[in-house]
Amino acid sequence: MRWIYWMRLYDSKFQAGCLAKRMQEDWWIYGYECPEEVEIFRSKRGRFGVRYSL
Repeated sequence: MRWIYWMRLYDSKFQAGCLAKRMQEDWWIYGYECPEEVEIFRSKRGRFGVRYSL
């Protein structure tokens, strides 16, 4: 499985979680394929990011 990383890091886990939920629920509205798995990760500097696999 190959992960695709979202290009932005967020200061809080809540912000990253909002993006992750939107990816899972709303991408079909815009014509994108919904990801199979979405994960929130923490960077070495303590910021949060989102990665997903299709």
